[in-house]
Amino acid sequence: MILSIETATSTCSVALHKEGKLLASYALHLDKSHSGSLTMMIDEVLQRTNHKTTDLQAVAISKGPGSYTGLRIGTATAKGLCFALNIPLIAVNTLKAMALNVIANSPKIKGVSLLFLPMIDARRMEVYTAIFDEDLKEIKEVNAKIIEENTFEKFLSKHQLVLFGDGAAKCKAILSHQNYLYLDQIAPSAKYIGELASVKFKKQEFEDLAYFEPYYLKDFMVKTPTKNKSLV
Repeated sequence: MILSIETATSTCSVALHKEGKLLASYALHLDKSHSGSLTMMIDEVLQRTNHKTTDLQAVAISKGPGSYTGLRIGTATAKGLCFALNIPLIAVNTLKAMALNVIANSPKIKGVSLLFLPMIDARRMEVYTAIFDEDLKEIKEVNAKIIEENTFEKFLSKHQLVLFGDGAAKCKAILSHQNYLYLDQIAPSAKYIGELASVKFKKQEFEDLAYFEPYYLKDFMVKTPTKNKSLV
C-alpha cells in the first residue's frame, strides 16, 4: 500500500496504490501554496478507500524538478508520515512520471519513431525537461534548457518529438517544425508517481529519510525588494 504525493507544479495530487493498482486519486489546481490542502487531500483519499495511515507501507514523493516551494511542502509532508509510521520513503523523477502518463496513453504508430519531452515551466524561455523513448528509456537526462529554434534540431530528422507539460506552450512560437507534436493539459500526477514507486518498492529502492532533499535542479532565487531600498 503506497501513498503518492505530487506537488512539483501548481497541480497538487495524491494517489493510493495497492500492489501497483490504483485505488483512488485526488487532484487540485492551486494558485497558492499546497500546504493548506495537501493533508486534507490525503485524508480524503484514505477515507474513500476505507483505509488509515497505519495501513500504508511506503510514501512516494515526486522529487522534482519543479517549484521550489511546492517540492519542499510535499517532501516535508511525506517525511513526516514516514517518520511517524516508520515506513520507507520513495522518490520518483517528476518528468519521468509525466512521460509515463503520455506513453501509457499513446498508441504506437508503425513506421514512426516518437520521443517524449515532458516540460515544466522555469523562467522566461527556460524549461525543465528530459527526453524519453517509447519504452520510457531516458535518452537525454533531466536539465534546465533555454529554448531556441535549434534546441532539439538533431532529433528531428529521425523522430517526431512530443512536447507536453506547462512549459511546452511557450515553445510553440519557436519550435514550429512539422515533427513537433504538442499535447495540451498534461500535468504531473500522483497516479503515475505511484506506478513507478510500486516498481521501486519491489526493488527496495528507498531514500535516506534524514538526508533526502528534492531535486531542485537550480538554486532558489530570492528577489531583492525595491521599496525602501535606501533604508537597507
